[in-house]
Amino acid sequence: MTADEFRSLTAATTERMSELEMFLDRLTQTNAVMNLVGPDSLPDFWNRHAWDSAQLLSLAPEARRWADLGAGAGFPGLILAILLKGRPDARVWLIDSLQKRCRFLQSVVDELALPATVVWGRAEEQAISVDVVTARAVAPLDKLLGYAQPYMERGAQGLFLKGEKAEVELREAARVWQVKADLSVSRSDPRGRIVTVRSLKRRG
Repeated sequence: MTADEFRSLTAATTERMSELEMFLDRLTQTNAVMNLVGPDSLPDFWNRHAWDSAQLLSLAPEARRWADLGAGAGFPGLILAILLKGRPDARVWLIDSLQKRCRFLQSVVDELALPATVVWGRAEEQAISVDVVTARAVAPLDKLLGYAQPYMERGAQGLFLKGEKAEVELREAARVWQVKADLSVSRSDPRGRIVTVRSLKRRG
């Protein structure tokens, strides 16, 4: 996917595209000295990272407040913050337990003046109320649902980017959780899945 194809899919403005390019530059520079993403994935940034993240917006078009658990390199959180910039009440919380990743996230937030708050700490310990809680490549679903539970108890919907083992992970999670969830095919990779969690309760 090219930048132009991404722009066509998302209707991103010239300003938003410029900010995405700046983010890519900063990510490429930082990744040379700190392992944020696999270096082989950077040439496919627009599909594998940007579009993979941006597709979530179409699943929750009214959502303005998002929490990205284990935000890492900023996927999906920084992409969402860039595309939501300028919308009333938009805010993305970027939560990560590793301080050096938080420093990277904060540098991008500051440089691009994004509607985002970086939080250094454990995801499940944050008292944040959002419309959507999301994550990508953080933990198997049984563990990830534990991180997300406090947000869902406060009214959030769960949207989680998963790989081709999503169905297996969901079955295994059902041993621990009473969960109402749907799986949809990722628009960035037909092998991937998006897990939409509507309700969640720990068994026992």
